[in-house]
Amino acid sequence: QVQLVESGGGSVQAGDSLRLSCVASGRSISNHAVAWFRQAPGKEREFVGRISWSGGSTAYADSVKGRFTISRDNAKNRVYLQMNSLKPEDTAVYYCAATPYSFGSMRDKDWPYWGQGTQVTVSS
Repeated sequence: QVQLVESGGGSVQAGDSLRLSCVASGRSISNHAVAWFRQAPGKEREFVGRISWSGGSTAYADSVKGRFTISRDNAKNRVYLQMNSLKPEDTAVYYCAATPYSFGSMRDKDWPYWGQGTQVTVSS
């Protein structure tokens, strides 16, 4: 079983940056793909981006492409979401998720392991 815990959220101004971390416990996630999703108030959870188990492949939602970057440190069992040029519409609870497949998908139902989420609030 994989337990995931996100951290690094907070309240920032538009244009600022934040780096979220997702640390795994219970077992290594070096052979798991990891994704980030987010959910804004009153909206459905949406895909943000994902990274393959090796870190060699990434994919992003169009809304964050060029602003957000996912990376991982398998030795530390951590995955990061670097968020630059933040916008008010990025305000949401951000979740990391893991799957024992090499790259996963954009569908949240394909990810069996989830963290509890961390709040990101961007004000204009």
